[in-house]
Amino acid sequence: MERSLLIRALALYVPLLLATLLGRQRLRTPRHIAAILCGLSWALPSLLLLQVLNFRFYWWSFHAHGGLIHGFPVDLWLGWAILWGVLPVLIFPRQNPWLVAAAFVCLDLVLMPRCAPLVELSSRWLVGEFLAVGIVLLPALFFSRWTWDGAHLNARVFFQVLAMTALLFFFLPEIIFALTGHGSWQPLLGPLRTTSQWAKSLELQIVVLLAIAGVSAAQEFARRGLGTPLPFDPPQRLVCSGLYRYAGSPMQISGVLVLMAWGMMLRSPWLFAAGPLTFVYSAGLANWHEKQNMLHRFGKRWSLYRSNVPQWIPRWKPWHDPTAPIPKLYIAEECGPCSEVRRWLQARSPVALEIVAAEDHPTRNLTRITYDPMDGTAPEEGVAAFGRALEHINLAWAYAGAYFRLPVVRSLVQLLIDAGGLEPKMVERRNCSADHGPVSNGLTNSAPRQR
Repeated sequence: MERSLLIRALALYVPLLLATLLGRQRLRTPRHIAAILCGLSWALPSLLLLQVLNFRFYWWSFHAHGGLIHGFPVDLWLGWAILWGVLPVLIFPRQNPWLVAAAFVCLDLVLMPRCAPLVELSSRWLVGEFLAVGIVLLPALFFSRWTWDGAHLNARVFFQVLAMTALLFFFLPEIIFALTGHGSWQPLLGPLRTTSQWAKSLELQIVVLLAIAGVSAAQEFARRGLGTPLPFDPPQRLVCSGLYRYAGSPMQISGVLVLMAWGMMLRSPWLFAAGPLTFVYSAGLANWHEKQNMLHRFGKRWSLYRSNVPQWIPRWKPWHDPTAPIPKLYIAEECGPCSEVRRWLQARSPVALEIVAAEDHPTRNLTRITYDPMDGTAPEEGVAAFGRALEHINLAWAYAGAYFRLPVVRSLVQLLIDAGGLEPKMVERRNCSADHGPVSNGLTNSAPRQR
């Protein structure tokens, strides 16, 4: 057999065989399956991105014919993804991840020069190797390890959102372009006679707007459900808050619409068709499996939720479980701007939201408007609390609230509000003196305010 063909075969089948053998021994729980899926979902698109960068910087080149995507042999790509995305957590599930990464880097440094003549390394190939470790190996390793251990929930969800973004916006179009031989990034990156810049900007904003629902739903799974969107690493609690007050599948709705909008923007009918196909799968097989799983896990609460909240066509007004406690929004009475917020909210008749004076908080002094979901999960403050209050009005305001609660947006808006003179001020509880004696807050001559 020709040496290049032998290298291609070994590069795919050796990692695949090792992963299969180790998987049969060590994949004992759904979380373990989730871990290797997470590592693989990160490695596949990031390796393809690395090859796109390689076209620009020429760290290495491949001398191969057939089975290529962006000049990258598909068997090498899949084998490398298994090697870096799956095998580290299967071989070393408990060892120090930095030592594991070092071991796989050493292995790569030994193997890469021995892949000639299939792989030709340039004098700068170690630069590419260093970048590959940073954008492929380390993120895939930590992503899969945290999932394997059930640790760092917020970081896991963050990586899942990044991986899904890469899969939808980069990986899937690249695969469709390669398989069909049609389509490119030209409609997005290059000037078109038929599309003005403002129209292109508007299309991109629509895609981002549609994606907000999916990101917010993933955030809701982590904060209120104490889990992730991945079926093998699901929420521990039934999520009926956020956009889930309005629709049973906001993440799937967002994915379908984003694929269709992205396909239209890239002028790709195949990518556009992926949206309806995703809907058919989600509404069919996935929906049947989800129903059985949710009934088993949550029983009557799930049945009550599903009977009141449609899966695909959102409600206009939010639904609240009548058996669950009513969330509370604490707003200071002695703060002028805060009173305006209170009146604005009350005028819109929020559903299942009790607005309470911050001075009457039962346990502590507050410094910002505070939303307590009353379900045992952590309260939210400031902009996040206001965003939570919006979800109790109607679908349009809930979508705005979901946007304001996104991590980067929330922090930026909060910073602007604080810089505008509405920085946090301590609001002393009315029964504070009776319970704990006087509390000095340094605000004797200033009215308490919250934001």
